[in-house]
Amino acid sequence: MRSRITLFIVGAAFLAACGGSGSNASTSPSATPLSGTISVLAAASLTASFNALGASFQTANPGVTVKFNYAGTPTLVTQIEQGAPADVFASADTTNMDKLTADGFTTGSSKVFAHNQLEIVVAPGNPKGITGLYDLAKPGVIYISEAATVPAGKYSLQALASANVKVTPKSLETSVNAVIGKIELGEADAGIVYTTDVIAAGSKVQGVQIAAANNVIATYPIVAVKGTASSVVANAFIAYVLSNQGQSRLATFGFLPAA
Repeated sequence: MRSRITLFIVGAAFLAACGGSGSNASTSPSATPLSGTISVLAAASLTASFNALGASFQTANPGVTVKFNYAGTPTLVTQIEQGAPADVFASADTTNMDKLTADGFTTGSSKVFAHNQLEIVVAPGNPKGITGLYDLAKPGVIYISEAATVPAGKYSLQALASANVKVTPKSLETSVNAVIGKIELGEADAGIVYTTDVIAAGSKVQGVQIAAANNVIATYPIVAVKGTASSVVANAFIAYVLSNQGQSRLATFGFLPAA
């Protein structure tokens, strides 16, 4: 799967350099410059990539301010439904997006902007010698996971079931960031997160690939939240995420293409 990511990064960078065929309207001068502030509620696994996208979007649109709130996807859904300020919602799965839509909190149709894949995360040097899913059930290995309601937790259960591995997590976390944090602090030996989380953490952790036969591909949709007071800016940001430039930038963080 690493080769798929590498090929896409090279291809996406080439398209961006050549202008591509997708829309880059949100980064081009317009008759009426964009202005205003939007709040983007995004899955925790998007933290590094969306911070970068937000900075680029603001540079291209000096009158715009993008504020981000990152958390586990179901937590964000609860926040939106309880009235938290939100203009854009980016989910790590379609289940939570469908719930928010069914409950009447979105406007327009959601659009898939990226895919992701799972990876085992361990401490640098891999002190427990984890080589695959089967090793997570070895005696002496402290395994942690996201709760089953969190997309990464749900995907992890699917991967473990596919490999016929039965393991009880020592703790259930609210987001992939929480799992990464406990691995960094040495409070656990291994967890399952996304490839992009391992890349974002850099030298603080190490990744162990999951066999393609047992891996699960995550789908990320994005949508404008109903009642947004900045619908023009919200939709422009979504368009930027879906544009050639946005897709190329996501690929540098390890995301697989939307298509």
